[in-house]
Amino acid sequence: MNIEPTIKNLIFDLGAVLLNIDVPRTARALTELAGRDLTWVEGRIVEFGLFSRYETGQWTDAEFRDQVRTAMEAPVGDEPIDAAWNALLLDFPPERIELLRRLKPQYRTFMLSNTSAIHFRQVERILRRDTGYPTLHDLFEKVYLSFEMKKLKPSPAIYEQVLRESGLQPSETLFFDDNLANVNAAKQLGIQTVHIQETVTILDYFPNAPTQQ
Repeated sequence: MNIEPTIKNLIFDLGAVLLNIDVPRTARALTELAGRDLTWVEGRIVEFGLFSRYETGQWTDAEFRDQVRTAMEAPVGDEPIDAAWNALLLDFPPERIELLRRLKPQYRTFMLSNTSAIHFRQVERILRRDTGYPTLHDLFEKVYLSFEMKKLKPSPAIYEQVLRESGLQPSETLFFDDNLANVNAAKQLGIQTVHIQETVTILDYFPNAPTQQ
């Protein structure tokens, strides 16, 4: 697995590409808050659009927490809500972060993530805990976050904004994502893509980039 020499720009998704995640953990944590079964909780998450609306910046943090209390029919405090919401976020393998640092002098590097404000603050805490790096912004030329952009992958508009704002040519840009719909949407715009799956990581695509100093 080698990168074509025509590639000048790299765009990385966050969850399951850089950060290990387990999405069902959040639904399970919310069942404990709600005291209801998993099927009911999953239905309420979809009905209230908890992920999609919060990740497109339609709610402030306070409004989101109120929506969770309403959706889960649970009059709980902010901290238990944040803890449940962040339950899906696991750890950063340090070798992936070290790879990003070593790629930065060779490529223009970017991150594009569907995420929310509460999640991103926790992501940065996990980054500091696992790697000592203070912020993801130090590892990329620019970090693009859906809740700031008011757009979600796989909408073509989110990719078009990244290409336009950063002056990227699609044919010279390689995008890594674990979600096939996101990969296919980028591909439709002429962006080169890699679908990251469980048995493959970004390390497999840069075998000649050393991961240790």
